[in-house]
Amino acid sequence: MLFRFMPDSQLPENPFPPGAFRRQDEAPDGDFYAFPRFVAHIDAPAIAAVTQLYREYFRPDSNVLDLMSSWISHLPTEIQYRRVVGLGLNAQELARNPRLDAWLVQDLNQNPALPFAEAEFDGAAICVSIDYLTQPVAVLRELARVLRPGAPLVITFSNRCFPSKAIAAWHALDERGHLALVRQFLLAAGGWRDIELLDRGPAGSYPAPGRSDPLLAVVARAGVL
Repeated sequence: MLFRFMPDSQLPENPFPPGAFRRQDEAPDGDFYAFPRFVAHIDAPAIAAVTQLYREYFRPDSNVLDLMSSWISHLPTEIQYRRVVGLGLNAQELARNPRLDAWLVQDLNQNPALPFAEAEFDGAAICVSIDYLTQPVAVLRELARVLRPGAPLVITFSNRCFPSKAIAAWHALDERGHLALVRQFLLAAGGWRDIELLDRGPAGSYPAPGRSDPLLAVVARAGVL
């Protein structure tokens, strides 16, 4: 399912109200993620939906950036990528991820600058983590820089989170609002085109959740071809 919203020309100049990026727990994220969590943050049908999106958007033999990564990346097992790089907050989780060819620890809320070259990657993913970014526009601006023109960014999310670490704007919105918010982040960052807002969860996951976790996605392309 594809959602549509108002034309870009009708969007407010400053769509983010004061306090939008505040969180209940403002302590350093490195403290919160100091201990590994070897658990899946969404259920099996939602994970399968994420994997299918990656199957559709990330080409074989491409360089993929898994941003805000952990011990699993949900990439399709039958596809070989040239290089997969993970950036996350817990070294033990990243070291255990079998799909990563390289990884590094970085707190994007402290430093949103990505340590990669321009046009280094052919695709990037943010899985069930966009709601924790306190500087999402800066991070997405950096992602547009490190992706080659036309490369896809796949942002997925569900209705689960660590409540104390999710930004206030996320708590204030429903699932449709989350789609609109992520779109606003991309528009504010600039450098993105062909933004798609998708419901890719199991049948009936939106607007009334069924037995499985909902899975929503925002997909955009970097720059121009």
